[in-house]
Amino acid sequence: MTAGRVGTVAATVRENVRDHVREHRSGMVTDFMFAVVWVAAVSVLFDALQGPRWAYHLALACGVVAYFGFFASLELAKESA
Repeated sequence: MTAGRVGTVAATVRENVRDHVREHRSGMVTDFMFAVVWVAAVSVLFDALQGPRWAYHLALACGVVAYFGFFASLELAKESA
């Protein structure tokens, strides 16, 4: 690949990322906030309870299931309202 072609590809990738962020900005912020709140809640809970390390990691991984469950139920609530 020539240097000019690499620059063109980099510019295209940059534009694609900008377009994606523009389209999904509010969703990305919501996803980020959910992750921050979930990790903070699990961390506080396990700091207080002094639970085993494997349970801490399992609780963090359950955040993925909680995320999809929460937003799926939110979507259903919006549709029924």
